[in-house]
Amino acid sequence: MKKASGLFLFALALVVLVGGVNVQADEKTDLLRLKNTTLNLIDALVEQGVLNREQADKLIANAEQMAKEQTQRAEREAVKPHRNVVRVPYVPAFVRDEIKQQVEADMREKVVKDVMVQAKQERWGVPDALPGWISRIKFKGDIRLREEDDLFGSDNTLASHIDYQRYNDTGKVALLNTVEDRLRTRLRLRLGIDAKVTSNLKTGIRFATGSFKNPVSTNQTLGNSNSPGRLVLDRAYLQYQGRDAHGYNWMTLTGGRMPNPWFSTDLVWDKDLNFDGVSGTLRHKLNKQDMALFATLGAFSLQEVKLSDKDKWLFGGQLGFRKRFGDQSSFRIGVAYYNYVNITGRKNTLDSTLRDYTAPDFLQKGNSLFEISNNSSGEQTRFGLASDYDIIDVTARYDLARFAPVHWIITGSYVRNIAYDVGEIRKRTNGLMIVNSTDSLEDPSRKKTNGYLLKLTTGWPTTHKRGSWQTSMTYRYLERDAVLDAFTDSDFLLGGTNSKGWILGAAYGMTNDTWLKLRYLTADAINGPRLGVDVLQLDLNAKF
Repeated sequence: MKKASGLFLFALALVVLVGGVNVQADEKTDLLRLKNTTLNLIDALVEQGVLNREQADKLIANAEQMAKEQTQRAEREAVKPHRNVVRVPYVPAFVRDEIKQQVEADMREKVVKDVMVQAKQERWGVPDALPGWISRIKFKGDIRLREEDDLFGSDNTLASHIDYQRYNDTGKVALLNTVEDRLRTRLRLRLGIDAKVTSNLKTGIRFATGSFKNPVSTNQTLGNSNSPGRLVLDRAYLQYQGRDAHGYNWMTLTGGRMPNPWFSTDLVWDKDLNFDGVSGTLRHKLNKQDMALFATLGAFSLQEVKLSDKDKWLFGGQLGFRKRFGDQSSFRIGVAYYNYVNITGRKNTLDSTLRDYTAPDFLQKGNSLFEISNNSSGEQTRFGLASDYDIIDVTARYDLARFAPVHWIITGSYVRNIAYDVGEIRKRTNGLMIVNSTDSLEDPSRKKTNGYLLKLTTGWPTTHKRGSWQTSMTYRYLERDAVLDAFTDSDFLLGGTNSKGWILGAAYGMTNDTWLKLRYLTADAINGPRLGVDVLQLDLNAKF
């Protein structure tokens, strides 16, 4: 029995000793315990006479040599692994725990974010989830409540300025208000839809308050015996954006009724003006994202004439340069050329109305006009533009962001109408034309075709965040035939050209996406009878 027990202990010690060299213990303590146990078993075998001391020492030496050889072979195989064989070295548990904790710390935020995005896109857990196309549509809008005071100068000339827009519409003389102060409460509501058709193609649709006649205002004046307002189709366009492998938007193509595609100021285009036609913009990076060139071309229909091939068009082109600095400051400049086609008036033959279409569909005040009607009875008088308009516009903006979030922004713009031709105007108007929206006649040789604007803005770039603020100061000077009076700012001198003066503004973010804005516009006519108008506007804005 003793011998059988000894043989059992010998077999066990041999298995543990030889097999133990291939055991990968989880901890250093386990390895030491295994070694001690093996040596104790061998000593027990010696005591029972199964092994003598010489045999035991030889057994231990052989086992240690085998372990050494296996370790060296494993190291060589780790350096030069066999082809198509993947060997995973032993990593202690405490090392694995440290790696696990580090990976979890690095990946947790990214994984959670990715899962949340996927859950939102696939609407996990939402019963009766809506179709996928719903997620490609975005609704947005804004509302503005305005209190406006129009204050007229006490020395304004009474009954000196004619409302030629109403004159053209009715054929009867109508006067502009130049003496009676007005207090108006006005509302602007805009509701927009952006729909993603493909990854590069989207459509934009917007409805707004306003009228079918006035392209430069979306205001709805309240106080019409509680009559409901009107929503009109303000925008409807398709837009394609070409992007390179790095996501850079190098091309934008737009068609339909679209927002202003030009880098410009309201010296030429009112902020509410939209364009009917097509446009395209190309962008080229000169130095990563720091510098870029851009070029914009556009063709826009102004009036489709049913009984003539003399449709009215606007064609334009702009070249520009943009530079961004390391402190997030930026500089941008654009040089544009706007060419109007078939917009000048043409005199009718006696008692004919065939050329009445040459009268502008919409005008404000300031541009030189002449009578295109030629009725022997003197009824239904209409007026057209005396000059053609090809406009050069240079606009620049420097945004100093060194003191962010406070920015200092300087904007400048210069415009000139290079199509004003004294000889052509004399032929067109029989030598005399109506100027400054008055009933006085003047020789075309006194041309007024220049305009400029300089604006300084201080504060946050926008005031859509709570506590953000902004102030601005602007000086404007715009001669009567520098630009088309129909499309310039509708607030300064209550719209049109032949104006000069200052604009002071301040805005403050009351809460996120809700802000107050105050503007004071003081303007005077440059030439002609005295006309001065001060406009005070207090706006409460909210977007959603």
